Amino acid sequence: MELSLTFRPQSHNLFSPFTHIPINHPFKLQPLTFSTKFINKPKINGTTTLTVTAKKKTPIEGVSDELNAIASFNLDFAYSRRRVRAAFAEVQLQLNHCLFKNAPAEVRTEEWYERNSRGLEIFCKSWMPKPSIPIKASVCFCHGYGDTCTFFFEGIARRIAASGYGVFAMDYPGFGLSEGLHGYIPNFDDMVDDVIEHYTKIKARPELRDLPQFILGQSMGGAVTLKIHLKEASSWDGMILVAPMCKIADDVLPSDAVMKVLTLLSKVMPKAKLFPNQDLAELAFREPGKRKLAVYNVICYKDNPRLKTGMELLRVTKEIESQVHKVSAPLLILHGAEDKVTDPLVSQFLYENASSKDKTLKLYEDGYHCILEGEPDDRIFAVHDDIVSWLDSRCTIK
Repeated sequence: MELSLTFRPQSHNLFSPFTHIPINHPFKLQPLTFSTKFINKPKINGTTTLTVTAKKKTPIEGVSDELNAIASFNLDFAYSRRRVRAAFAEVQLQLNHCLFKNAPAEVRTEEWYERNSRGLEIFCKSWMPKPSIPIKASVCFCHGYGDTCTFFFEGIARRIAASGYGVFAMDYPGFGLSEGLHGYIPNFDDMVDDVIEHYTKIKARPELRDLPQFILGQSMGGAVTLKIHLKEASSWDGMILVAPMCKIADDVLPSDAVMKVLTLLSKVMPKAKLFPNQDLAELAFREPGKRKLAVYNVICYKDNPRLKTGMELLRVTKEIESQVHKVSAPLLILHGAEDKVTDPLVSQFLYENASSKDKTLKLYEDGYHCILEGEPDDRIFAVHDDIVSWLDSRCTIK
């Protein structure tokens, strides 16, 4: 099935401070069996043609027809994403991935929902070392685009927590298990403020407020982390950025003509899933076996970016690029040397231009984008160990 849309481009100048909310929503789930693919066609008689093709979702191998039916639900709303995640919880724990098989078992976890100042119900999670291990510091996580702080990060957080750190995470509005239209970022700065609001409460907890406080951002979460730092420069004892999205390479940007169309459309139908995008699965995970497991991250946003979301990401990366010289916190940047999703040269640019006196850049030979979860086991553990070692060497700073 193909739908062609033709436009004429126009110029345009826990703890008592928290409210725990159980999952008790009534819901009716509707199946969604198609996803969109956006194609740029050449100009015809002075017009730019944008074509959207609909493609049936591929069933997940190794699960029942019932689970595949659940996986095909429309994930636009949080109640359906929560239902799908619950249905796959046991399946995910049995996956043949080192993050699940080798996850430390004695870590204490907690999940809750907290309604923020904008009235949105935010999913929150924590991982704490066993009571006999003193907490060295808090580590707050910012996940990547389309992702969630559950699934793969579960194993990553457990390894960091088992090393003596309190690890905290949240799903942004519109992502994972938090309220909001799936994959929709109407204003990146509002999302950043939501993260600041939540982690300000976390850092104020009595058992954490006198400890060092670090923030960890992966991919788009790197952009979130940098924006947080630029808004409150002295609030963190250090930042860890994994394959950060802080500058878009010119060769992957849409053409000027298409950008004009997208700018117009983002104002007219901001929620439409029409922003140009390529399939990045092959580029994100170096190890084929782990790449196949990514489909079990069933609440991940997999469609084309919504128009306003795409425009916000472009706007924010340009903004960050112009302000990297203001980055002053202790900084650890980790990047796969063969990353084709976020260019490692961008991390080099950040490292060279940041004003931080304490900064480290580590490039991993042959590494792809998902170095925390998509590499061979020994590489994954090496990256995790590098994070913990960096934290250990700085957790006495306060």
